[in-house]
Amino acid sequence: MAKSDNAELVFVPLGGVGEIGMNFALYGYGPADDREWIVVDVGVTFPDPAHPGVDLILPDTRFIEERLANLRGIVITHAHEDHYGALHDIWPKLKVPVWASPFTAGMLEAKRQGEQGAPKIPVTVYRAGEKFTLGPFEIEAIPVAHSIPEPFSLAITTPAGTVIHTGDWKIDLAPAIGPKTDEARFRAYGDKGVLALVCDSTNALREGESPTEQAVGASLKEIISKAEGRVAVTTFSSNVGRIRSIAEAARDAGRQCLLLGRSLKRVVDVAGELGYLDGLPEFIAEEDYGFIPRDNLVVICTGSQGEPLAALAKLSRDEMKSVALTAGDTVIFSSRTIPGNEKAILEVKNRLIDLGMKIIEDGDALVHVSGHPRRSELRQMYEWVRPKIGVPVHGEAAHLVAQGSLMAMAGIGQVAQIRDGDMLRLAPGAATIIDQVPFGRVYKDGRLVGTDEAMGVKDRRKLSFAGHVAVNVVLDEKYELAGDPDLVAIGVAETDGSGEALEELMLDAAIGAVDSIPRQRRKDLDLVQESVRRAVRAAANEAWGKKPLVTVFVTR
Repeated sequence: MAKSDNAELVFVPLGGVGEIGMNFALYGYGPADDREWIVVDVGVTFPDPAHPGVDLILPDTRFIEERLANLRGIVITHAHEDHYGALHDIWPKLKVPVWASPFTAGMLEAKRQGEQGAPKIPVTVYRAGEKFTLGPFEIEAIPVAHSIPEPFSLAITTPAGTVIHTGDWKIDLAPAIGPKTDEARFRAYGDKGVLALVCDSTNALREGESPTEQAVGASLKEIISKAEGRVAVTTFSSNVGRIRSIAEAARDAGRQCLLLGRSLKRVVDVAGELGYLDGLPEFIAEEDYGFIPRDNLVVICTGSQGEPLAALAKLSRDEMKSVALTAGDTVIFSSRTIPGNEKAILEVKNRLIDLGMKIIEDGDALVHVSGHPRRSELRQMYEWVRPKIGVPVHGEAAHLVAQGSLMAMAGIGQVAQIRDGDMLRLAPGAATIIDQVPFGRVYKDGRLVGTDEAMGVKDRRKLSFAGHVAVNVVLDEKYELAGDPDLVAIGVAETDGSGEALEELMLDAAIGAVDSIPRQRRKDLDLVQESVRRAVRAAANEAWGKKPLVTVFVTR
């Protein structure tokens, strides 16, 4: 690969740097006016109550859409939603080759079959240790440990130097299904010389090293073998190693195992085809549940984040047709709480406790381990790779700053603190932010994707706080009111503090607004419309202390 005189290597995150989730990274190489680009990961994040009705939140990809002629491909590091979940919605705008592991490709296809109208995305499969070339980027897939099959770090080599993009990783010397993090490859790149390490910061605030997945499996086995009734275990559906650990623990305790939840079954189908669940007894069918003694059963179910429609929430409300839990059963949360989900999880736990369940979670026993590196593991990576530049990614400000100071203390000469939308020049010269590019969030809302304005999310938020009032004003040929206006209020308080109907107060305000406009000026229907709108909002505010959204129609 020849190096051109004014070529630069740049890194531009459009998601995942300054937030957890929605990972979307760009690498560009070439002169400023003619760079070639690759995308690494195309993730989503999930809406909270501030986004009523929104299904998913996706990164805003305008910047790269305007450079499609120079986009050489998309590389997916692993099949977690925050790394590949936006592909079905974003790929049709980019339409370039996608590179992914066999498991990720299988998950993408299974997902497509479950999503109406999802595009058929052409995927080139890559495996551990393989190298492939996209434009000026030569990429090697380095296997790492994480909480899903086939996660990879990428060694991205260009004429300006090599970048190690870690993706999500940890060091686990005893994983349930592998792989182990390939220390030898990282060291080999370190020996050759690494320009930059772009590194996962999710656990940069936690000291020490993570326990191994096998230790979690042993702990689960002990809990399951001692439990008196049924045991239900909820975990992230993508964590195939954990599913395997639970199924092995059930088998060793002489129990049969049932899967509950659509996403769990989808993952198990793909993992089973690739051999990750070989040697396990078959999972039982839901209809056989009632015929198996209580102390002979383990249920693996979705719902670890308190999702109201997931299997565990349904069990807590006793809403499943052929499966129920009863007092004395044990529920294990083999997961961590994703920030923002605390309340939903607590509600499910409280309902289970009311039903007489025993709850075991991380902290009571070793039932979960994170898929991300703690501080001692991060230090080991720095020692293997010895980069000139450290770039913390995948985290909120606190995580990024914590990893940045750890990098500096470990002797990495330059640490670049960047956020979404920053264009970081990695070479030539010192690491420098040289530009800001458009970035942000777009919303998947039903079948459509757009900004919060285009999707009406802003107005929906207002509606959820203060309701909506529609007023229809009809003027006769003399511009007098032809009868009282029609007024319909939805989501508005019925009466004020002294029992007066709010609709009556707003109707009186609408009539008063029209009457106060001189007849000559009523020819301006827009003026009438705005006067009535303001008067109705003011009347509601005076009586109720809130201003609903008001829509006024004026016809003559």
